[in-house]
Amino acid sequence: MNPVTNPNLIRGAVCLSVVLALVACSGKKSSVREPMPLQDISNSELKPKAVWRARAGSGSDGHVSGLRLQLEPDALYTADVDGRVFAYARDSGKLLWRADTDSRVISGPTVSGDTVLLGTLDAEVIALQRSDGSEQWRQTVSSEVMGPPVAEGDTVVVRSVDGRVFGLTSAQGQPVWNFDRGVPSLVLRGNSAPLVGGGRAIIGMDNGRVASLNLADGLPQWEQVVAAPSGRTELERITDVDGDLIDTQTCVVAASFGGELACLNFESGQVQWRRAIRSYANMAVSADKLFASDEAGVVWALDLATGAAAWKQEGLQYRSLSGPAYYNGHVVVGDFEGYLHWLDPGTGTVVARTRAGSDPILMAPVADEERLYVTNAFGRITAFETRSDGS
Repeated sequence: MNPVTNPNLIRGAVCLSVVLALVACSGKKSSVREPMPLQDISNSELKPKAVWRARAGSGSDGHVSGLRLQLEPDALYTADVDGRVFAYARDSGKLLWRADTDSRVISGPTVSGDTVLLGTLDAEVIALQRSDGSEQWRQTVSSEVMGPPVAEGDTVVVRSVDGRVFGLTSAQGQPVWNFDRGVPSLVLRGNSAPLVGGGRAIIGMDNGRVASLNLADGLPQWEQVVAAPSGRTELERITDVDGDLIDTQTCVVAASFGGELACLNFESGQVQWRRAIRSYANMAVSADKLFASDEAGVVWALDLATGAAAWKQEGLQYRSLSGPAYYNGHVVVGDFEGYLHWLDPGTGTVVARTRAGSDPILMAPVADEERLYVTNAFGRITAFETRSDGS
């Protein structure tokens, strides 16, 4: 993710790696953050195998974006920055359809009912027909849509980078309500997707807060601070909640770049537990654990009920990790050299490693019961299956 200036002010954009270096070196001493060298894995019983590959255009073209893989029962959906949208068969990687929106797509796709939703750099929300990619409608909002639009029932919820949240009708994209909290003077370039369900939309914001809105009219139900700005400089005071929120069935988990990860009660927003972790990436869950990668490349496993640390894996530091996925009894993260690291969910030990090419893996992988799907920064999709020796 890139820090980006408030569109209402005159500022410039800086790469996140530069920001992290400046924050790390803001004291009297500085250190060079060299990626940890990879350790050999001997006698690994886990054998990840690539079963199909596909090319989804240019992907994010190496840039930070809200583009993602959306895994659904009928297909695997994705898009690229040139406005092309793709649907692939999950078992074979066969292209089912491709649509060209003639737009600068920057987020999505999200699938809801018969609709595929996308956001653009030009402040548009685009809805396509799920069956063939034909366009249903498009609507303009106030600024670029970096976070994937989402929908429930009759309402599409859209975040724009100027801090506004819009409710649109699912049928035609007509505006129904909007919610505005503005943004700080310096933020990371990225937005989390709204979390919708139960008649509400829960929003992670750039001011380090999470808000719950009534889905019907956009009225706030509660707001809660995940991380408050602190530090002497604007860089040190960045608190964005940019990783997608996680519904754990008992609470909603939000991670802030300000250095806190919190589990919030759905009804009241009250903090049930919090943990000092600085993150901007998506998270994953198993039956009893939450998995997160922090800004330094440490992978954490936290107890879902209490937030207590079950383990942390420090052997992948400064490798620009993606968010984790939970697949077939393992935690999987990608890195800047295209490697996928497979961790034991009980101990955090790296038990296998494979490569999906040499380009960076920016997005968290996604998984079903049979396969793990990963895409790199330039649109190459690989589907993996695993087996153990002797099986």
